[in-house]
Amino acid sequence: MNKQMIIETHKHSKSIEFRFTSIRKFTEHIVEPLEIEDFTIQAIPDVSPAKWHLAHTTWFFETFVLVPNNPSYRVFHPRFDYLFNSYYETIGNPFPRPHRGRLTRPSKQEVMDYRHYVEEHILNLLKESDEELRSKIGPIIEIGLNHEQQHQELLFTDIKYNFYVNPLRPVYRKKTQSSTSVNQPLNWEVFKEGLIKIGHDGKGFSFDNESPRHKVWLESYEIASRPVTNGEFIEFIEDGGYEKVAYWLSDGWMAVKAEGWKAPLYWEKIDGAWYNFTLSGMREVDKNELVAHVSYYEADAYARWAGKRLPREAEWENAFSNQEMKGNFAESGFYHPYAGQEVENNGLQKGFGDVWEWTMSPYIPYPGNKPLDGALGEYNAKFMCNQMVLRGGSCVTPLSHIRLTYRNFFQPEKRWQFSGIRLAGDII
Repeated sequence: MNKQMIIETHKHSKSIEFRFTSIRKFTEHIVEPLEIEDFTIQAIPDVSPAKWHLAHTTWFFETFVLVPNNPSYRVFHPRFDYLFNSYYETIGNPFPRPHRGRLTRPSKQEVMDYRHYVEEHILNLLKESDEELRSKIGPIIEIGLNHEQQHQELLFTDIKYNFYVNPLRPVYRKKTQSSTSVNQPLNWEVFKEGLIKIGHDGKGFSFDNESPRHKVWLESYEIASRPVTNGEFIEFIEDGGYEKVAYWLSDGWMAVKAEGWKAPLYWEKIDGAWYNFTLSGMREVDKNELVAHVSYYEADAYARWAGKRLPREAEWENAFSNQEMKGNFAESGFYHPYAGQEVENNGLQKGFGDVWEWTMSPYIPYPGNKPLDGALGEYNAKFMCNQMVLRGGSCVTPLSHIRLTYRNFFQPEKRWQFSGIRLAGDII
């Protein structure tokens, strides 16, 4: 662990118990609407059963905090280390990811008992630890909390996909907020060439993939004032966007043909009108809402069709570096991109929340980047291949989890996340 992380964690050590308890409770709040049958389904290998998320986030605290630092601790179940290890090869042989939905046992109640057992031992360890031990375990608990918040977002996206494959189109939660649909004009913000710095500055928590802070030269560029809307994407569809090979990268065109893509994930045409499946059921597509659930390939094809491109991640970070961290996040309880207007100081809108924004940047290490020591070094570093970076957070990202420098990443064909499009362009 780096020294700054330890200092910052220790500085806030009085609140770590509160943060631990509140974040863990929010995870349980997410699964409250589920029926017992909903906890086991895994519709595709990309998603995981809700029960697995509840157990895996608990396994993280047991494995990385309790077992190494509490000699008297006894694991809840000796086989859980196999069942709920996600991908940490250095500490075991994980249960195959595509087969998680085959497991009816442990029961949902046993998983909840596991959660509460580990929570009690974590809080007791914090209560009984001296300053040296708190300084040691504090940064690991902080990683665990941010890890759990990542799985909170995955719970929402995985529940949505697992519900979508059901022809009954179940409702997760009824719509609790009326969205004021506003037609937001599209403007362009210009940024002049120059040498900038991007990456985390070491103050407060960050994942290891956000560091170190480093210099990047940017040519002059422009970036759209808001992401692309459903209405704009429908124009792309109606203009034959999914049929014209000229807009597509080769791999993207292969995906279109292989998967039969005709529209974003969750869209269906019913009696001549577009509808999309949401966590509150089927709705007619609101043309003013931001388009979501598109792959990198679709985002790139749309940008080519529009005569623009996607932003580079350094351009995105530079553009939003002075923006207030506010927007439509998981705490809003809406769980869907919002069509209201939020104009920021420099004219940019919706940089944070609503939809993750694809960039044209590959997910690779920053210059001088070093993964964490030990098994936690597997957290990010080994995925830096064949993936693209997304920025900004979504409507199911916890607000307390996001940062300007946060780098999300997925393979270019993935669509089940709340991923959207913001255009950019070169200024010559």
